[in-house]
Amino acid sequence: VQLQASGGGLVQAGRSLRLSCVVSGRVFSTSIMGWYRQVPGKQRELVADITFKRNTRYSDSVKGRFTISRDDERNTLFLQMNSLKPEDTAVYYCCATVLASSWYNVWGQGTKVTVSS
Repeated sequence: VQLQASGGGLVQAGRSLRLSCVVSGRVFSTSIMGWYRQVPGKQRELVADITFKRNTRYSDSVKGRFTISRDDERNTLFLQMNSLKPEDTAVYYCCATVLASSWYNVWGQGTKVTVSS
């Protein structure tokens, strides 16, 4: 099972980006999916996550600006990021709890988001 994140890039403050994360491989079910971000020298932090029932949770720093969603038919996770700020600059990682032979967490490789002021 692999997660492939994409959609990062360089953008000016105030603009938008949409991140995608595709789950590939033999997966019977996907439970919680989430986006995390990390800047050099700091711990990876939760940005947002979403359950199978579409319950969502956001960090205070992105509430009202970011929207997480998922398409289970396409095994894809999304993060719509609006009103981006320079402090949103980070490498964004997707994560999913999947059921293959057993339940376990899988991480994507990360996609870099840079917001210029």
